[in-house]
Amino acid sequence: MSIFVGVAEDSLSIRTDWGPASEASSPAEVEAALRWLATRKEGEPLRFLREAIEEPASESAHVLSSLVEPTASLSAGVSETRAFAIWGLLVDEIGSVGNDRRRATLMAAFRVPPAPGGTVWKTKLGDRFRQLMVLPRVFGDPPPTTTTPMNQAWRWGLEALAASLTNKLDLLDGPDWQPYVDIGRGAVEATNAGCVSWRARAASKGAQPVFVKHMLVRAVMHHRTVQRRITERDIVACEDGVDGFNVHARIGWKHDTGDLPVKALWACRVAAPPCGPAVVRLRFRRTLRKGERYEFVSEALDGHLEEERRWLNVDVDHHGIAPGGLTIQLNFDAKQLPEACWWYAEQLEFERTCQPPQGDPHLLPIGDGFVQHTFLEGCHPRESYGVAFRWKSS
Repeated sequence: MSIFVGVAEDSLSIRTDWGPASEASSPAEVEAALRWLATRKEGEPLRFLREAIEEPASESAHVLSSLVEPTASLSAGVSETRAFAIWGLLVDEIGSVGNDRRRATLMAAFRVPPAPGGTVWKTKLGDRFRQLMVLPRVFGDPPPTTTTPMNQAWRWGLEALAASLTNKLDLLDGPDWQPYVDIGRGAVEATNAGCVSWRARAASKGAQPVFVKHMLVRAVMHHRTVQRRITERDIVACEDGVDGFNVHARIGWKHDTGDLPVKALWACRVAAPPCGPAVVRLRFRRTLRKGERYEFVSEALDGHLEEERRWLNVDVDHHGIAPGGLTIQLNFDAKQLPEACWWYAEQLEFERTCQPPQGDPHLLPIGDGFVQHTFLEGCHPRESYGVAFRWKSS
């Protein structure tokens, strides 16, 4: 089984000396930190390691202190460098595990690419263990029908990994970290490449240089139009120097685009002037390097509300969205429920309006007006994906 490297960030305090940490961590403390890191559903290890550096009062900083504090001996204590260092060490130690079952289980636990079958790692640890069932002969032939072998390998593999990491963390100091910094930096590119390997189509030259790992679009309807559209994005930079994202906030109006309020809700700021018609530039808090991940949230509002919308659409004007990464949620006005609702992918505008026949898997239940769909196959550059609906006759 091949193993790639990934990225991470970590630490609580910045030290000015190059000496070892004042108190060495115990294997039990390191194992607890690793277990906590592996069982997060909200994001990959990089997110929490970075949080441990940048937010000393956070839960991440408290739980991961045994992993991150030893990297304070790095010159100048740059958070990004320390992040690459600890992640590179973790991935290198996983790669040196001689037992195939334990190595595969540790890769799944910490989402080290590649995931089996050319897919991406799932969010829950148990689901990631199930993904290992397709590995030929690693967990038996025929393959297991439960995750019992994975859980057993995880228990022994985690204990061994914690012991080996504890020894290394106690010995590494200053320049000794540099090889692991290099491994960590290479991991970013490997992770990014793993994200887009499923995609057969290339992005256009003018595409925004990001790949979207996760994107959640929440739309609140008023009457028959979209009143609010909140979008959460978790992206990976595809080149150095990415400092923002252009939002095409089309929610269905025929008015002066200057009347459209676009708000930056998290980790970004609205840049002025807009980049073009109905386009707003969201500026990040920092400039990203190639392979670095970033999460931000924006909102578009329409105060006119006269337009009757027939779909909510997402244009992929970047390098694509990972399989299972795009989710659209619609909250319909209880007094204006549509007659039918369905999802579409890679269709022209007139095709979107054609309601699928009864029993078609594209049809979505409306119920009390909360409609949701996740695009499991991934979203290609230069294509459109969304949810369409048909209103009842007036």
